[in-house]
Amino acid sequence: MSGRVVHFEIPFDDGDRARSFYKEAFGWQVQEMPEMAYTLVTTGPSGDQGPTEAGFVNGGMLARADATSAGPVVVVDVESIDVALERVTELGGATVSPKTAVGDMGFAAYVRDPEGNVVGLWESAG
Repeated sequence: MSGRVVHFEIPFDDGDRARSFYKEAFGWQVQEMPEMAYTLVTTGPSGDQGPTEAGFVNGGMLARADATSAGPVVVVDVESIDVALERVTELGGATVSPKTAVGDMGFAAYVRDPEGNVVGLWESAG
């Protein structure tokens, strides 16, 4: 369903320190993806399509220099990133990062709301 928060991203200055912190503090599972310069974060029971239990979302971590924001970002599921980017602009927001393919999984983009907050957008493939 569109409009749900489906992912989060946490920027870091020191990847090993950040992975260790979240793993030890909250019991999250972390999986480095060096080819993508990204760390996948699993916060609970998950399958191939993501969480298998209601009430939580998975996320990721990336270097702050590569991050679209200085702080954590929530990612919202949308039916069409193209339509969502138009709507965001109409409502006073702005595109930070345009629609980009994420492997064969889907597409991502980042926007800034009128308050200056960065929000991620996700459109599943297919």
